[in-house]
Parts: sequence; structure tokens; C-alpha cells
Amino acid sequence: MDVINHKEIKTNWYVITGGPCTGKTTVVELLAKRGYVTIAEQARHYIDTQKIEGRTVEEVRSNREQFQLEILNLQIREESTLDVAKITFLDRALPDAMAYYEFLGLKYDDRLIAMCKKFCYQKVFVLDRLPLINDYARMEDEQEQIRIHHLIIEVYSRFPCPVIQVPVLPPDQRVDFILQHL
Repeated sequence: MDVINHKEIKTNWYVITGGPCTGKTTVVELLAKRGYVTIAEQARHYIDTQKIEGRTVEEVRSNREQFQLEILNLQIREESTLDVAKITFLDRALPDAMAYYEFLGLKYDDRLIAMCKKFCYQKVFVLDRLPLINDYARMEDEQEQIRIHHLIIEVYSRFPCPVIQVPVLPPDQRVDFILQHL
């Protein structure tokens, strides 16, 4: 697929991404502890709010299209309200949704393309995979997680923002690596 051209708003946002089980949330939490503005992963946030309402993860994720739409709605709302001038680290961003739509064989929501063209991220940090540790929010097996990871890299390569691979390091060293490459 071609590079996605932007009529964009240049942001001061940095995306922390990668497939499931790469340590994104840990890195973003450490960045927050160091005083940076951070945005939580919207899929996990949605699952957590649904669990509070008494739904199981399996129920929440059973309708894949609806699940992706709910996450997309949250991500659009989140990114639309951020200050484009303020340094912000996002635990996933809108292009991640493109990778998940492709993984699930879903047709892109029209708003997804429009929003992906709207904002230009400073840099995208793709965290290399860690050993598989499943938790309550992950439903994919290891092969699916690897496929998602590669799709995320492929999707971000379509955008004109730099993509930087972050090697497997202890969490604090990963944060240092990211901050050295801003």
C-alpha cells in the first residue's frame, strides 16, 4: 500500500507501539512517572470499563467489529482533544487500529482514514517483542501476536513519520533509549 499523504496537523506526539506483549504499557507508565504526559491504551481502557459493568472479556470481544469500533471511537476522541504542541506519549495511536482492522479482515471505518490523515506524529517507537505473557485482556495466541506486530510495523511504514525500533532492554533502559531518540 502507498504512503498515506497528510493534510496534517504536525503534532508533538510520540507513539509507543508494537504487537501484544511488547511492554508498551510499562514503558508509558514509566514515562508518566518521569513527568511526561501520556495517554493510555484505549482497548485496555475499554475492556476495563466493560469489566466494571459486569461483562467478561470474552463478551466484550465477541463482536470483533463492534469492539474495534468502540476502541476507534475512544481513540478518535482522545487524539482530537490533545494539545498538538505538548510532548505527549501515546500507548498506541490511530494507525494501530488500521493494523487490527487488517488483522481481523474488517473494512476500515471512513473516520479511521480521515483521522489518520489529520495528525502527523513526531516519531513512532516500535517495541521489540518480549516473551509471551498472557493477561486478562489478550486473546490472541503467539502466532497471532507476531502477525499483529508485523502488521503494525507495516501500517506505520505507510506514514511519513520516522519509525524507530526499540530493542528488548530492561524497562528503564527502554525509556532512556526512547528519550535519547526524541
